[in-house]
This record gives sequence, C-alpha cells and structure tokens, in this order.
Amino acid sequence: MRIAVTGSIATDHLMTFPGRFADQLVADQLHTVSLSFLVDNLDVRRGGVAANICFGMGVLGTRPILVGAAGSDFDEYRAWLDRHGVETGSVRISEVLHTARFVCTTDADHNQIGSFYTGAMSEARLIELKSIADRVGGLDLVSIGADDPEAMLRHTEECRTRNIPFAADFSQQIARMDGEDIRILLDGATYLFSNEYEKGLIESKTGWSDEEILAKVGHRVTTLGARGVRIDRAGEPAIEVGCPEEDSKADPTGVGDAFRAGFLSGLAWGVGLERAAQVGCMLATLVIETVGTQEYTLRRTHFMDRFTKAYGHEAAAEVRQHLA
Repeated sequence: MRIAVTGSIATDHLMTFPGRFADQLVADQLHTVSLSFLVDNLDVRRGGVAANICFGMGVLGTRPILVGAAGSDFDEYRAWLDRHGVETGSVRISEVLHTARFVCTTDADHNQIGSFYTGAMSEARLIELKSIADRVGGLDLVSIGADDPEAMLRHTEECRTRNIPFAADFSQQIARMDGEDIRILLDGATYLFSNEYEKGLIESKTGWSDEEILAKVGHRVTTLGARGVRIDRAGEPAIEVGCPEEDSKADPTGVGDAFRAGFLSGLAWGVGLERAAQVGCMLATLVIETVGTQEYTLRRTHFMDRFTKAYGHEAAAEVRQHLA
C-alpha cells in the first residue's frame, strides 16, 4: 500500500531562558518593547508534521512518501529521513527560501516566546499529486496534514478529482481556517483525524453535528490524550483503544504525529482498525518518553514486548509478522 503524507517540513530551534519574562517587562513601556535574552541552551530538532509522521512510518518499515516543500538547507534532514526509510523524492526544493523554522524561547515559568517562519512551505501549493503518483506507480492513500492552506485545498481537490482516497488532518492549521475551508477539506475524506478539542472546534466552525460529519467521512479518528483513541463510523459501534503504560513522560511534542504514523502503518499492513490504532498508541508512547519528535529508537523486541503486555498475545502475533 503506497501512502503519501503531505504537510509541513520544519526545523525547531528551542532555547531556555533561566529567568522570568515577566520580570523583564515594564508596565508603562509595553508599547515600545525591545528585549534580548541571554539563553542557556539551544536544541535544534527536526520537525514538521509530515516529516514526523513519515519518520515513524519509516522506522516501522512501511516506506512512506513524503510530500512537502523545503529549502536548499534540507540536504542533511533529507539524508536523516532517507536513512530511516522515508521516500523523499517528492519533496519540492525552493530555489529562494529556507526550510520552515520554529524559533522558541522558554522561561523558568514555562512561558514561551516563539516565531514560525513559513519559508519554503509556501511553495507546497505548487506540488501536483499526479506527477508523484505517476513516479511511484500510483497512490492508495494521501494523508493531508497541516501545511500551506492553499496546498491543503489543492491536494484535497486533486484527490477527489483523481479518486484517490485521502485523510483530512488539519491539526495546527484549524485555528486559522474558517468553516467553509474546513467543510471543503473534510467532505469525502476516508479518515478524519483530530484530537478531542479539535473535534469540537471542527463542529463549531462548520456548523455540522458529529452525526452530520460522520455522514461525510468514512472514519472519524479522535485522539483522547492519556485515554487513547476512539474511531467512529456511521451506523457502526465505536472502536476504543487505550494507551500502553508509560515508563516516563518526558515531552508530549509529536505524540499525535506518532499515533498517525502507527495507525497509517497498520493500514499499510492491512490489519484492522483496532490493531492499527493499537500500533499508533504504542508508537505514541515511545515518543512521549523521549525529548524530541524524531529522537526515539524503535527496537523490535522491546516494542513487541510492550505491545504484548498492553494488548495481548493475539494482537501481538498479528503485528509481529509485519514489523520490520
């Protein structure tokens, strides 16, 4: 099963300031703020929702096709993804813009000041899925994640026109989208991904009820944080899957992306929805135990031991035959 994952490709520059931002602000001078913070640490991490999802799918052995736009500074990142089983031949490289970048400083109270540079991501709207499908021998599913909004609309319309099944996954972009765009992006989706808060926001912005949305999508996949995930289908009982026990909780960043990576990998293997959700929850647990979205290591024996403990021997036997 050939799955293409569209969305952002970015680099995160994360810094820590040992003091408090509030102590540096003068109440009657807020109209003319000019501040510089001497920071203690700098972590440069690979990120972007499409790249994070593809990394997870790659380490599970499903060879995803990454679709997005990056800058000429993407070479090192590309090599990393290639080494971890991601097909990067469909990434558009901008001739003038750098790869998207998130720069963020966190203070001692965990307040943050951040900036997101869109950069080359704005060129994702120029990518045509047909040329990618022709190059790889067809596409069985396209996951349309947070990206340049025009790119998301173009990819969705092209999937409908060419009868390619697609998954709608707005995540970070849902805050800036209006109801009309959201209605366009989800209508006809085979899968609609969101977390619990985004689920309510989708219903509020579109004016559609849960039942009306279920009539327009094949499956509604809602992540529930520590409670796992629920999969709803019109006229069918919900499928609920819990999370494996965590060894620790180091960093929640990228957990949703890891779930999607595991779930999509399960679809690529041809296992059922419940089993795919279990793989997603297990991979998400590895990510929450690690600082960084692509810093975890998947060791087959360790993964299967924990998967068996969480979901039983029958589930593990089905997954084990597919795990690289």
